[in-house]
This record gives sequence, structure tokens and C-alpha cells, in this order.
Amino acid sequence: QVQLVESGGGLVQAGGSLRLSCAASRSISRINAMGWYRQAPGKEREGVSCISYNDGSTYYADSVKVRFTISRDNANNTVYLEMNSLKPEATATYYCAAGLSRGTVQAMCVMGQKSYYFRMDYWGKGTLVTVSS
Repeated sequence: QVQLVESGGGLVQAGGSLRLSCAASRSISRINAMGWYRQAPGKEREGVSCISYNDGSTYYADSVKVRFTISRDNANNTVYLEMNSLKPEATATYYCAAGLSRGTVQAMCVMGQKSYYFRMDYWGKGTLVTVSS
């Protein structure tokens, strides 16, 4: 069983930065993409950013474009999310996920939490990010 462990969450003031990390407990064979999702209290989980493990292509939700950067370290089975210019509305629990399905990075990011065909197969337990105003 593969475990994904997130780290790097915390409390930050608006305008500040955080770097999230997600480490897989072992190499995941046939992985297609990894990514970050977030869920704020009372809201549905949404895809924030995902990256292809094959060609490095990326997807970003419109709300985080330019300010967030996703990267990967295939050798160490780790994916990162650099978050800059944070806003209070970014407050949420951030989850790391990894998927084996053959969907595009965008499809897996947008529907990975609710679609069988574009599903993310592995999920971390989440790390809380709180942005104060």
C-alpha cells in the first residue's frame, strides 16, 4: 500500500508564502500524475494543481495561476507546491494525490476526486494551510 505524506502547512499572513511537500512511501509504478487538492470548511474538494510524471506538463486552477508552482522529483517520489502571494481564501486542508489513470493532467486534476475514469488512486491525509488577513 502506498502512503502519501504531506508537510509544510501552517499559519501565514496574507501575501506570504508556503511550500508544501508530498512524499510517497515507495515508488509508484505506472503513475501518470500527481497533484494537490484543497478543501475549505463547508466546500467541496477542488483540484489546485497537478503535474504529469511523464512529460512534466502542468495544470493550475484559475484561482492560483501565476502565484502557485508545482514541481516534482521523480527519483525521490516527491511533489512540491510553492504558494506565493497567499490570500485568505486559500485557507483549507491541502491534500496530495497520485493517479494511474490515463487521463490528461487537466482532466485528472479537475475530476480526480469524483470521476472513476480520471480518478486519483492514492490520497494523503492532508495538511492545513491557514492564511490570516
